[in-house]
Amino acid sequence: MKLNAWLAGFLAICLGGSAVAQQPLREVTFGTNWLAQGEHGGYYQALADGTYEKYGLKVSIVPGGPRANNRMLMSVGKLDFYMGGSLIQGFSAVEKNIPTVVVAAHFQKEPQVLLSHPGQGLDTFEDLKKSNDILLSKDGFATFYQWMKVEFGFKDEQMKPYGFNPAPFIANKQAVQQGYATSEPLVIEQAAGFKPNVFLLADHGFSTYSTTVETRREIVEKDPDLVQRFVDASTIGWYNYLNSDNSKANALIKRDNPEMTDELLAYSRAKMKEYGIVDSGDALSLGIGAMSDARMKDFFEKMVKAGLFKADLDYTKAYTLQFVNKGVGLDLKKQ
Repeated sequence: MKLNAWLAGFLAICLGGSAVAQQPLREVTFGTNWLAQGEHGGYYQALADGTYEKYGLKVSIVPGGPRANNRMLMSVGKLDFYMGGSLIQGFSAVEKNIPTVVVAAHFQKEPQVLLSHPGQGLDTFEDLKKSNDILLSKDGFATFYQWMKVEFGFKDEQMKPYGFNPAPFIANKQAVQQGYATSEPLVIEQAAGFKPNVFLLADHGFSTYSTTVETRREIVEKDPDLVQRFVDASTIGWYNYLNSDNSKANALIKRDNPEMTDELLAYSRAKMKEYGIVDSGDALSLGIGAMSDARMKDFFEKMVKAGLFKADLDYTKAYTLQFVNKGVGLDLKKQ
């Protein structure tokens, strides 16, 4: 009887330990702001190589797109996390009393660029003011172009509508077009056979963070461990996507966006590294995803000057540094 009791106790300990070791993964939903692409690679990498699982998470990536509104779904509790764009969205949420908060910034630089034809007198950023055909989306005109007007003297009458088709730009050698450093230059080169001039707005003072991770304030307050695990695992995903084999991540991206090509995925990764989109500035010492109060203040003041926000807005409610600047993933960088 004593032996049987001992065996029963031993089995209980073993089974109990196994139960602890095999706790069910926490289900998490993460909405992106556009169709799957290389600029989302770190999140797909963390999903593909099991990093999320190592952090106890079962992550479902919900792609955005022209008919999706993942930001709204996150803010009303249908998604746990959201991949934001620039800080303008975060500041706007404070202005509108939407209880969301930026918890990490996986892009130190927004990939937003302006493109021009080479050899047409539009070969410097200052030269772009000569163009009377600056092709911009409504969002571009309402955001970064307002900053360009104040900082550099661009005019409203120079702006022309951009329909996300490069044909008008290609046909007009005096035109300037908005785009992303990680995609549009390649599209234009493939379609027209020339490499456009590329001007990264971040390198001319447009100091926003981009590809932010946002969540609801209640999650930050009630479940900070969940937020920390998601931020850390995503950060590791970005190191691995940029610096190691990312073929499985790219396969998942192409699964979610069948129109994506291997060539564009490779181009996007190369340009993210070339321009320091992900890993530059504070991220070099504090880790990918880094943010600082000084940088937030700088960009907010620029947006106030550009007329996007009132100076008395408490922009500090838009973000928290609680989950970043911990050096997570620095050991993964290849020398």
